[in-house]
Amino acid sequence: MFFGLPWFTHLAASGLEGDALLRLYGVREKDDGNTVLMLPMRELSARYGVRRLEGLSNWYSSLYGIVGEVQANRHQAISALVAAIAAERPRWDVLDLHPLDPADPSFAALLQALNAAGMATQRYFCFHNWYLDVAGRCYDDYAAGLPSRLKNTLKRKGRQLEKSGRARFDIVTGGEQLESAIAAYEKVYAASWKSPEPSPEFMPGLMRLCAGQGWLRLGIATVDGEPAAAQLWIACAGVASIYKLAYDERFASLSVGSLLTERLMRHVIDIDRVREVDYLTGDDAYKRDWMSHSRERCGIIAFNLRSVRGIAAAIVHLGGGWLKTGLRRLRGGAVAP
Repeated sequence: MFFGLPWFTHLAASGLEGDALLRLYGVREKDDGNTVLMLPMRELSARYGVRRLEGLSNWYSSLYGIVGEVQANRHQAISALVAAIAAERPRWDVLDLHPLDPADPSFAALLQALNAAGMATQRYFCFHNWYLDVAGRCYDDYAAGLPSRLKNTLKRKGRQLEKSGRARFDIVTGGEQLESAIAAYEKVYAASWKSPEPSPEFMPGLMRLCAGQGWLRLGIATVDGEPAAAQLWIACAGVASIYKLAYDERFASLSVGSLLTERLMRHVIDIDRVREVDYLTGDDAYKRDWMSHSRERCGIIAFNLRSVRGIAAAIVHLGGGWLKTGLRRLRGGAVAP
């Protein structure tokens, strides 16, 4: 999902703050002119004269990277893409790409290409990402391996709510229920512990987008007719991404959030038949109970050693060891203003 045109279009339209200028860099085949790789970027307003180019991502993005499925000569294409960015005039002083998958071969190719283009690079940690390798199991087989504490909670709280008849759980994928489900989500989110969204229109728009693409799995739990918990899951290309969740703290003792997760998990495993469930951003303890593996998401920041401000930024970020290198390049005349 995070590498498709629908995502980038919606992020650009509803999820960005400030006056960033969008830029699309691509590599085309010489023979047919088809674009084989693309890197959506944004130019930020210069601070202290530093020209900064960042990936088209922000707090709404759990993954970012090069768009395109081409495998043949992929490293060569990435090198050409980075060289074209580095050759622009006036020069970029700083490039920042995040969050990236360091296990993707494109990550190493990007580092190599940036260094070859005359930039000093630094890899940095963004966040932990917990995920479940479904490994072809049905939900019941998967659930048998959950921690005993979680299984007991689900069984006990589920039985209590079923007996009382107070709770209802729905999974909305679109249709006539969509707008009322979005309203219920927003009501739960407003009553939760979470901070207000920086871009209020982003989440409702994302749910409508996902519904239109067939990706939406919007779980709503109600207690006594009141929205009590809501979770946005996105099922796309064999992966169910747990994008956003919240619950009204008045109903915390009923464990409606965990019970809603249980129902959504059963849906994506047994009905959608996903190969992976991804908890996306963060190392929260509760995610470990549901997931099987953890991996890192990282960033790459690159400083242009062919510009004065790029060298200055490298010295500030990478330490005094770069001072001699910067002065040497300045004296050698290999640096643009």
